[in-house]
Amino acid sequence: MTFDLLFYAGLAGIAVFAISGALAAAEKELDILGFILFATVTGIGGGTVRDLILGVEVAWVASPIDLKVCIAAAILTYFAASQIIRRQRLLVWMDAMGLALFSVLGTAKAYHLGADPLVAIAMGMITPTFGSVIRDILLDRAPVLLQPEIYVTAAITGSISYLVCIYTLDLPDLSILLAVTCAFLVRAAAIVFDLRLPKFKRLSK
Repeated sequence: MTFDLLFYAGLAGIAVFAISGALAAAEKELDILGFILFATVTGIGGGTVRDLILGVEVAWVASPIDLKVCIAAAILTYFAASQIIRRQRLLVWMDAMGLALFSVLGTAKAYHLGADPLVAIAMGMITPTFGSVIRDILLDRAPVLLQPEIYVTAAITGSISYLVCIYTLDLPDLSILLAVTCAFLVRAAAIVFDLRLPKFKRLSK
């Protein structure tokens, strides 16, 4: 797996997350600045939180192209929201791939920085989800982490799969590929079969 492939796949994932943030702005009928705000928060918020926790330079500060992608996605959505909404199903699948990719890349970054495995798994969960969490908090709605939908579970699956592969195979490229595939399959199964985690139910007296 070449660096270029990961780079462009990462940009595509950021774009999808940014579009989902911009669509949230469309629901609230915000102006173009609101679109840019929500697209940026959703697109790069998770990676920002991860890098701050790990104590490294924030990725989009080092490479502003991530920020440019978010702004471009916001402007595109502002002028083509209705057409994008009609392709909502495609966005769901692209989001699934973005989730799988960023969960693994977040874990890999923490791992290569020498983080404890549990910390690496946490970074794999934070990277693809915390942008949406910040977005949902700003919108005063339940964050994705609190939803029964199998979303975070897929991210954790990708994180654990990567660590298992890298420890047993010691082949970085293959480990990323296998882990992304595992995370994507879990999310895909949840989409196709509408799988959800069971909710806690109080015991009747």
